[in-house]
Amino acid sequence: MTLVANPPIPSPGLLPGLRRLLRGRPRSAGSDVPTPPEALVQALCHDMCTPLASLEALLGSLGRLGDPPGGPAPDPGEVLALARAQTAHLSSMLRTAAATGGAAPRAPGTRRLGDVVRASVAASGLPAAQLTVELGGGAEEVSVADARVQRILTNLLENAHRHGEGAAVRLAATCRAGWVDLALTQAVVRPERLVGHLRTEVPPPDLTGLGLWSVQRQTRELGGQVVWNRDGDALTLTVQLPDR
Repeated sequence: MTLVANPPIPSPGLLPGLRRLLRGRPRSAGSDVPTPPEALVQALCHDMCTPLASLEALLGSLGRLGDPPGGPAPDPGEVLALARAQTAHLSSMLRTAAATGGAAPRAPGTRRLGDVVRASVAASGLPAAQLTVELGGGAEEVSVADARVQRILTNLLENAHRHGEGAAVRLAATCRAGWVDLALTQAVVRPERLVGHLRTEVPPPDLTGLGLWSVQRQTRELGGQVVWNRDGDALTLTVQLPDR
């Protein structure tokens, strides 16, 4: 079994997308929907303003630590904690951008699904104590011949990391006749919001939901589909990919 062994489709990447925006290059004729690189650049510009402004304020606070006495001095421990929180937030945003906008060039041949799963987990930043991975019979050895499979998995895991509020995550990969199912389960507060990102054809204006929008788009490109099921507080998103 080989997942989506199509000819490789070059990923435009982040910087070429930014150059197109700066040059004002028109979109495809008859389409008002931004391309993935355009949507990614717009989302990053929208979302990075707040954390960068916060970091600028924190740097201002650090600059006042050495000022002469007379005014209230910021607490160094609090400033450090806030700086770490902001840098963690920026790192998470950049992981989402990397998973949404492209991936490393595909090496010759194929990779095992087990290796792709492990690489996606490592790239997502999701703590190991929060995640359970289950590979069903034969799933570990399934051949993966398209880098978009890893981008899909990384996006799902990064979304669970950023918006799951620390809730436990279960990722299960199973095989059936002609298909591989990649199912992620997590308790979420507003499942209808997540499902909405999977249904829309138009990317969101920020990084909230951009990863899921990218998941459904890339899954369709690979001939698959995304389905979901709610069981109490738990929502399961399943990416169904064909064996080609």
